[in-house]
Amino acid sequence: MQYVLIIHEVESYPAWKAVFDQAAEIRKNAGEISYQLLRYDNDANNIVHFSQWSTLDNARRFFESPELVAIRKKAGVKAPEFIYLQEIERGVL
Repeated sequence: MQYVLIIHEVESYPAWKAVFDQAAEIRKNAGEISYQLLRYDNDANNIVHFSQWSTLDNARRFFESPELVAIRKKAGVKAPEFIYLQEIERGVL
């Protein structure tokens, strides 16, 4: 499995979430399979977006596209950090 972990501060979570939801079809068409949203426990505007992708190439192409740069700007994203990950093991305890 391939994953992307994005950590970013946003100007306003509700405003960011509206743009995020509007981009659902774009993300799906680009290869996003599933996602989780988390926030820092002491700051609702520090967001972690953890998502599963069809391929890391698709994810990189999407996240580095001019279209997504414009969407991030519209959503009020500040300095996102992208971490591309490949699963090596999964377990349940």
